[in-house]
Amino acid sequence: MAYDRYVAICHPLHYVAIMERRSCAWLVAGSWLSGIPVSFIQTTLVFTSPFCGPNKIDHFFCDVAPVLRLVCADTSRNEMSNIMVTVVFLATPFTLILTSYTCIIATVLKMSSPGSRHKAFSTCSSHLVVVMLFYGSGMVMYLRPRSSHEPENDKLLSLFYTVVTPMLNPVIYSLRNEEVKGALWRRVAGKRLSPLQ
Repeated sequence: MAYDRYVAICHPLHYVAIMERRSCAWLVAGSWLSGIPVSFIQTTLVFTSPFCGPNKIDHFFCDVAPVLRLVCADTSRNEMSNIMVTVVFLATPFTLILTSYTCIIATVLKMSSPGSRHKAFSTCSSHLVVVMLFYGSGMVMYLRPRSSHEPENDKLLSLFYTVVTPMLNPVIYSLRNEEVKGALWRRVAGKRLSPLQ
């Protein structure tokens, strides 16, 4: 989506040629298929380790870090794998997204019309908020050393990037629609103006 916004704002006349169906298919396929080897490697590393003790984790779902707490052997190889995956699949896309938004902001600031600037900023700001929430909480979760992981903080962070951010995503994007905004304001104003029961 960041690349789509970059092309739409920085190269608007070439948008149709650049974002053709084949390009979009390659972007989607690349993002989906890149996760398969990572999942396979991490699953193999975790479940070939020896487990002992309690078989319950203090977490909402079976994430790698909580499951590694149950391993009886040295988990440094798993932790190194997690850091590499985080850098490649979280920090790298986040850096690319921030770079694209830097180019977008530079282009928007060069626009002469205040209306065009406002429209471009409002188009991109909602996506940037969701990106910051998702990648920020994910990187805090996975780039911390194991010694600083506390179960309560881990649960809160994982809840944030797995539930809160995806839940906010449709809300943020639907609030850009004028009809939805109008209905929301009418609903809020109607609640305030209705007599107390």
